[in-house]
Amino acid sequence: MRALIQRVQNGSVTISDRRVAEIGRGLVILLGVRPQDDEQKAALLARKIALMRIFEDEQGKMNLSVLDVKGSAIVVSQFTLYADTRKGNRPSFTDAALPAQASPLVDRFVECLKEQGVPTQTGEFGAHMLVDIENDGPVTIWLEN
Repeated sequence: MRALIQRVQNGSVTISDRRVAEIGRGLVILLGVRPQDDEQKAALLARKIALMRIFEDEQGKMNLSVLDVKGSAIVVSQFTLYADTRKGNRPSFTDAALPAQASPLVDRFVECLKEQGVPTQTGEFGAHMLVDIENDGPVTIWLEN
């Protein structure tokens, strides 16, 4: 699994002029799944993200987690995180899991994040989404397991 995590002041997801997710301070997590991923990897990644200290404390040091700041998260499935651009000008996405495998793993990741105590909303798997991200910092972290 790959996660691109962005610390945000605000984030939202809109599908066909309908707002499906909206948060204030927290994380927008773009999540990619590959064929060898499983529920255990989803759980480990969710735990790592919930506890990751990327919010500033009183001294301005990144010392607090999304849990510490009582933030929220939006998870957006994004198969394009597995784009292979080594050949030609058109990316290949053969490293990404097919929807039948990826969708339940994205759902499991979201459940695990909620189990960690992070209020979590989602986009809609497979939909064309408009994702608004007001990156705070900017802080953007790439995780892979």
